[in-house]
Amino acid sequence: MQNVHPSLLLKGALTADALVSGGIAGLQLFGSQTLASWLALPQPLLNATGAFLVPYAVVLLGLARSATVGSLLIWVIVLGNVGWAFGCIALLAFGALITGYLGTAFLLVQAAVVLMFAVLEYKGLQTSASSNSSNAGVARSAITR
Repeated sequence: MQNVHPSLLLKGALTADALVSGGIAGLQLFGSQTLASWLALPQPLLNATGAFLVPYAVVLLGLARSATVGSLLIWVIVLGNVGWAFGCIALLAFGALITGYLGTAFLLVQAAVVLMFAVLEYKGLQTSASSNSSNAGVARSAITR
């Protein structure tokens, strides 16, 4: 697995993803009964996804503060965000959930936001310097002196 020094874009995207995920987790865990009635979404679904988002947000914050991160782990996050978005859309498209307008909007906005994070994290990974190449550059410059 290749490690990279996360770019400012990647650090910012991971931090924003963590903050939004943490906020949604809190909302879904502590307001699940109210949300379930407003959105016509199952309360167990809101509780389960909220519970998942707590450790996810903690991991993202840890990665955002790290000097190096594994590029494979960032890929898992990017693909996980894409999967989350398609999951939200699939719940609606295949009739797995019967929800009202607010519930539909909640799922579609969630899909759009996590796709945006996937793009930002992917672009952030592309702009991050490989720790192997930067170490090699340091070694080359030391040799040429």
